[in-house]
Amino acid sequence: MSKLHYPQFCALARAAELIGERWTLLIIRELLLGPKRFGDLLDHLDGMSPTLLASRLTELIDSNIVRKITLPRPVNAQLYELTEIGREIQPAIRELIRWGGRFLFPPVPGDTFEPDWVLLGLDAIAKRTPVPEVNIGLVVSHGSKSAPFTIAGGLVGTTIRRGLAPCKGSLEAPFDAVLQIIGKSVSLEEAVASQRAKVRGSTTLVRKLPQLFDLAERRRASAE
Repeated sequence: MSKLHYPQFCALARAAELIGERWTLLIIRELLLGPKRFGDLLDHLDGMSPTLLASRLTELIDSNIVRKITLPRPVNAQLYELTEIGREIQPAIRELIRWGGRFLFPPVPGDTFEPDWVLLGLDAIAKRTPVPEVNIGLVVSHGSKSAPFTIAGGLVGTTIRRGLAPCKGSLEAPFDAVLQIIGKSVSLEEAVASQRAKVRGSTTLVRKLPQLFDLAERRRASAE
């Protein structure tokens, strides 16, 4: 169990004890993206020591939030993954990502960036109600790194998948420009004209991208 303890009989205090230690939420972020080896976690948690990572994982395992699994031969590797209880935190993580997005820009010089984090960010603002049935390609860049995604709409809402599936239109842009387009603070045409974004294929299709996310609606609600 975590060494952190608040002497209060309160569910929020208990949650803070379990995930409030430094780095713990970011470990959970990585495991929400899928099972990871110890080394993979360490690579994506720049600045965390192996000793501290091992300690945090032990605490999460003891709390039944994370478990260790062993892949069969010939791989024969040990991985960490979230338990069913651990995965129940995902809706709360989505809300934290939405809230944290208010403070994301401007980037702090020297901060690391992993394309997979974009997947969680987009998932946090994806609509979960019926949206236009479309497939739109999206290539998001930040610094020297980029990541391709396919944004699919339908009756169950918006889903984001890694990789580019065949589609009739795609958008290529830095992460901040993507958020501006999705949030309707900058139009697609303005982003293209300023060379902040590039459209391949159908502009009409790519113009539907903001309809697949609720970022613009949330910003309007916050301003009222």
